[in-house]
Amino acid sequence: MERTLPRLLLAAPKSGAGKTTVVCGLLQALVSRGLTPAACKCGPDYIDPLFHSELIGARGCNLDLFFTPPDTARRLLADSAQGCGVAVLEGVMGYYDGLGGVTDEASAYRVAQATGTPVVLILDARGASLSLAAQLQGFLDFRQPSGIAGVLLNRCTPMQYRMLQPVLEQACGVRVFGFLPALPECALESRHLGLVTAQEVEGLREKLRRLAEALEQSADLDGLLALAASAPPLRWEEAPEPPVTGRRPVLAVARDRAFCFYYRENLRLLERLGAELRFFSPLTDGALPPCDGLYLGGGYPELYARQLAENRAMAESVRRAVAGGLPTFAECGGFLYLHETLTADGETFPLAGVIPGGSRNTGKLRRFGYVTLTARRDNLLCAAGEQIRAHEFHYYESDSCGGDFSAVKPVSGRSWDCIHASDTLFAGFPHLYFPANPDFARRFVRRL
Repeated sequence: MERTLPRLLLAAPKSGAGKTTVVCGLLQALVSRGLTPAACKCGPDYIDPLFHSELIGARGCNLDLFFTPPDTARRLLADSAQGCGVAVLEGVMGYYDGLGGVTDEASAYRVAQATGTPVVLILDARGASLSLAAQLQGFLDFRQPSGIAGVLLNRCTPMQYRMLQPVLEQACGVRVFGFLPALPECALESRHLGLVTAQEVEGLREKLRRLAEALEQSADLDGLLALAASAPPLRWEEAPEPPVTGRRPVLAVARDRAFCFYYRENLRLLERLGAELRFFSPLTDGALPPCDGLYLGGGYPELYARQLAENRAMAESVRRAVAGGLPTFAECGGFLYLHETLTADGETFPLAGVIPGGSRNTGKLRRFGYVTLTARRDNLLCAAGEQIRAHEFHYYESDSCGGDFSAVKPVSGRSWDCIHASDTLFAGFPHLYFPANPDFARRFVRRL
């Protein structure tokens, strides 16, 4: 398959340089111009796509070359951008930062290469001048081709820009597409991205409007759109996903402020395979909706532990359903909800009571990063010996992490046991990305 899709990837030398701020401002500026942009995120991040979709209404997906081969990433990009005139891809960490921190595998650089997407490097101009040219030249020379076709300066003053723009272009031979001034009142702080969802950030829509207006005034948006239009046609092999069942089984999906971390690709794939998704709220609903299966995704149950605990009707409904054999897939936050208790802010709250024991905050990330999961027994999602790539991101620890799968980290090879798995249950800390092994999703839908 082939499609013309104007696209850009915005990257930076490191985290904290302003990628998300610039990307969100650019997306809002495009929407304000009457365009329909798609927004894609490199890597396994859930939070930035929430900002892109909830606040700006942009369609999109995650593009992750640890999870999928390049052709699948191109297909997912094309699929997510249907009906969109331009796609904006947001990098992850530093442009070349990949697996294990010592390779460029699965980095934003590799995504740009795999998708043929021109790259605009965001440089933080605060406290720097000519040294930015040295930094830029290093990124241009580190890999060939670098894919970097332009630069945008962040936290830059108009006077500083007038001085730096010709210097950078002459010294490095790369076009500078403008700047975003320092707007501390509009910053999308990392504490927001790590603690609350997009709809809970006070005044965020106004922040995005101001960022968009600033970019319209100080950046060459027409030039950026022309660069996006220079991207070569996107080519991929079609991989149809016909329904695996002749009926339309209902999959109840928890979705509210406490459970909001879902890969859109997971939900799309389950629908294509024949499942009807029915969303419900463990926070406010009194019972599970009529359904043939249950999907409890990740999120922030610890922030709403009291409300979840006080909704005993829902917790008991979930306990009865899972104990009664309802096919159930629970990951990370959903896994925590299935425990007997959850301890947050020094208080212990009773939850669904499916998984024995409790969970509590350890104050630091636990087993953070990518893993490859291998099943030790036949279960709801796969047969013994089958594998899928996944990732973990959590501060909480469980008294009962499970032992029906082994998890192995790439590069370091560190391993541990995890996941409670049976013919009707898959519950654990790892987040699965179904396009990494669609057979897991197919088996799940068949069991509904």
